[in-house]
Amino acid sequence: MVTIAGNDSDGSAGGPADLHTFFARDTYGMMILTAAVAGNSYGIQEQRTMPLDFITQQFTSIADDFEIRAAKTGMLADRAIIHNVVENLNRVSFGDLVVDPVISTKHGATLLEMDAIKAVQTELLPLATITTPNIYEGELLADMSIDSPDDMEVAARKIQSFGAKNVLLKGRHADAKQLEVTDLLLLENGETHWLTEPYVDTTHINGTGDTLSSVIVAELAKGQSILEAVKLAKTLTYQAIAETIEVGHQFGPINIWAAQDKA
Repeated sequence: MVTIAGNDSDGSAGGPADLHTFFARDTYGMMILTAAVAGNSYGIQEQRTMPLDFITQQFTSIADDFEIRAAKTGMLADRAIIHNVVENLNRVSFGDLVVDPVISTKHGATLLEMDAIKAVQTELLPLATITTPNIYEGELLADMSIDSPDDMEVAARKIQSFGAKNVLLKGRHADAKQLEVTDLLLLENGETHWLTEPYVDTTHINGTGDTLSSVIVAELAKGQSILEAVKLAKTLTYQAIAETIEVGHQFGPINIWAAQDKA
């Protein structure tokens, strides 16, 4: 498998979290670097994007040597990189594609400019076997507020209309008072599945979306169905959050080891 993503220097998210997860699921992972972030558990201090010709060369180098069964996208940073990645994905054969949009944080901070969000909608999502937006990304992609389960279903269908075959719309992480987190899986055939796990009140949640989408990639590469891959990803990500590890002083990573010996 290959992750097309940015590098977080503290290893908690982005490409490092993807590669940790691939390893935990007994699969071999590669990485196409799109950006690099200087950061730690306190936050991000600086970032750089990769030159477009270098991104293209990474695609070529991997495609010329390896058989890739599945791929995922993570941080693509801006419209130019999104367009470059889409061009290269159309040029190579990397199997199933999981699109983790990386438009907004799980707390609602927007990470992409509007023209880049449009590129996700019109260029990237049509290539997706499945996309995994959080609730805030779902609102931006569907151009609507999401305040209820009915809203989630409407938004998921709008996102699917852009061309993504399957949509996993992740539920809201509100505050310590909530008891559960419920995600909605909309399948290509129109079926819906609601997936619920307990809410965990912790600041160690860096890399949650990366791990969830990476488990899906790994399981698709093994030949699992979308439904089974997503169910397992939801369970293992919950376990990785619940079984906390103490790394960093503030917003630490989830425990990807918890995904290694389960299921």
